[in-house]
Amino acid sequence: MSRAQQNRVAITGNEAVALAMKQVEPDVVAAYPITPQTDIVQYFSSFVADGEVQTEFVTVESEHSAMSACVGAAAAGARAMTATSANGLALMWEVLYIAAGLRLPIVMPVVNRALSAPINIHCDHSDSMGARDSGWIQLYSEDAQEAYDNILQAVRIGEHPDVLLPVMVCLDGFIISHSLENLKVLDKEQVTAFVGDYRPDARLLDAKRPITVGALELQDFYFEHKRQEAEAMVRSAPIIEAVADEYARLTGRKYSFFEAYRMDDAEVAVMVLNSAAGTARAVVDQLRRRGVRAGLLKLRVFRPFPGAALAEALAGLSVVGIMDRAEGLSAAGGPLFVEVRSALLGRPRHPLVLNHIYGLGGRDVGPDQIEQVFADLLRAAEAGEARQQVTHIGVRD
Repeated sequence: MSRAQQNRVAITGNEAVALAMKQVEPDVVAAYPITPQTDIVQYFSSFVADGEVQTEFVTVESEHSAMSACVGAAAAGARAMTATSANGLALMWEVLYIAAGLRLPIVMPVVNRALSAPINIHCDHSDSMGARDSGWIQLYSEDAQEAYDNILQAVRIGEHPDVLLPVMVCLDGFIISHSLENLKVLDKEQVTAFVGDYRPDARLLDAKRPITVGALELQDFYFEHKRQEAEAMVRSAPIIEAVADEYARLTGRKYSFFEAYRMDDAEVAVMVLNSAAGTARAVVDQLRRRGVRAGLLKLRVFRPFPGAALAEALAGLSVVGIMDRAEGLSAAGGPLFVEVRSALLGRPRHPLVLNHIYGLGGRDVGPDQIEQVFADLLRAAEAGEARQQVTHIGVRD
């Protein structure tokens, strides 16, 4: 695929996601507002009202109903999308598992926001991390450009016949969703050619080939069904790479499961998701100028979890600090930390792994806090052990 001519625009993260949805032009969008996601469906409703898309826009009474409407539409053979945040995602909980179990490639932007209680409308990753084992592929976005690009790739990934799983595209609430950025975007025709048509092998409304959707499966077939779902998640890994390669040829923007920054000779490094990567990258550059061999690993794909590739990328480090914007409430650290530590278990060479939980409820994380993380890592590297494995940074005593 030849390199496409792209347009430069200045828009917010939510506008970028709504624009990507407009260019995909799904058959059905089911919408319910929740801060800080509301702009996405509001912008999209304007496209529908102005006749710029032919999407069936369904205004529903709750997020549970939004996902239920998407399940029905996708089962009928439609390309379906919705968007949500925080408590809205939690209200969908039951239907998230149904969408994945029925193998319906719904695409849903999730604008990350803290789950209550206490009530909070600002960013952390407790919402999407809570849904990490629901059977959805999860892509994370550092900025508005990556969120736009992830939406377009998510359609191709989820609808691939070897995958057929729903996909969440996550972006940080307010930090990215409401910040204005310069983006390069494709024309509608280019997006149409890239995503193609959705042609499901089976659909509920095909009278010539009737199927059953949502049947009762007890001891007879449930186990086999879930194994197939698990195998689809495994098969999604090479599809994610293949779609990223095709998108890179089209746009010049290359994505993978993670981005390794200044990792070739790093002694210590941090791993982050989403918007904190930009600040961490700047801190790495500052430390490098002081002679510290610091690195950064920014994870883009959390499901399927790229454990083997991460273990290889981290093998040369003395210490790695996993920065979680979610408290796992497991007494064992944050969810990303637990996953990474598990991936390293049993490896002949692996770094000491520390966990730093930060930014809950939208609390700012600045360069000074990330430098504090690196200082902890350097102390652990010198001592050969950690004084404290899990640390909450930026929290008042």
